[in-house]
Amino acid sequence: MDLAFIPSPSTGVVHLGPIPLRGYAFCIIIGVFIGVWLGNKRWIQRGGRSGTVADIAVWAVPFGLVGGRLYHVITTYEPYFGEGGHPLNAFKVWEGGLGIWGAVALGAVGAWIGCRRRGIPLPAYMDALAPGLALGQAIGRWGNWFNQELYGRATDLPWALKISDDPSIGRVGGTYHPTFLYESLWCIGVALLVIWADKRFKLGHGRAFALYVASYCAGRAWIEYMRVDEAHHILGLRLNVWTALIGLVVSVVYIVVSAKKIPGREEVVEPGALEAAADDTGTGKSGAESKKGDAGTTKAAPKTVKGAPKAAGSGEESVADGAAKLTKDAGSGSRSGKDS
Repeated sequence: MDLAFIPSPSTGVVHLGPIPLRGYAFCIIIGVFIGVWLGNKRWIQRGGRSGTVADIAVWAVPFGLVGGRLYHVITTYEPYFGEGGHPLNAFKVWEGGLGIWGAVALGAVGAWIGCRRRGIPLPAYMDALAPGLALGQAIGRWGNWFNQELYGRATDLPWALKISDDPSIGRVGGTYHPTFLYESLWCIGVALLVIWADKRFKLGHGRAFALYVASYCAGRAWIEYMRVDEAHHILGLRLNVWTALIGLVVSVVYIVVSAKKIPGREEVVEPGALEAAADDTGTGKSGAESKKGDAGTTKAAPKTVKGAPKAAGSGEESVADGAAKLTKDAGSGSRSGKDS
């Protein structure tokens, strides 16, 4: 008898009248908002403008959703195009089935388009977005909990996930490893790691993003190995395990090579952002200096008034003094010309 376990929701859909509200979709949407919010804060810290991350996300998010769905459908085509499959179900994203590999790959294409339109280097943008992506994944993984999918091997651990029986889809009830929870917690750790490393080592030119990919892949490899849902295998390993291992190796190689070829961090990440900030700051200083200057002029006025009586002295003395000064200046000018 299981004394403790994590219960699964009895349903992943709540109907608000005729409108279905799906837990899976809510988790994805919340994850996107959190990712963009954190990415925006980091972009501003890097010297970019507020709102730029969201503007580019308008391109990246739709591309990412399409890429994630394409990866899932291509690598798990049987329910859609296999014997007895239903091709139209490939468009039912709300039922689950988004491959992170395709989402990141095609999402990067969308981000590249957005960055190109704004004249922004893609690596700098991806560096700012990296921890937000990991945090968004941590939240999005809870969508699998609502759909009762992507769990691991059977276990009686206190944190085991209770899965209900559903013969219509071949799901056997029981308690299993909550791989969705493992990956969610791992992604939170990845986000914290990237934030720390970026602050400590001033990562730039895509290296913060590469660190995110490498650390995520390291965790995904062992988490994927625990899963028991059907998947294609290559040389005895699940396809996603191989994908994770390849992503890990490529990311580490990129970090090492790019650190040697282009060390440091980009000084300018968004054209015009620093100038706009400088103009705003300069306007404030000019106003202060203007007030200071006006105050100085007002304060100096009494000196002119104070000196007036002296100038109004004897006319003969003034003429004599002036003549003596002119004579002295003339003599000085003659010597100066000779010396030169």
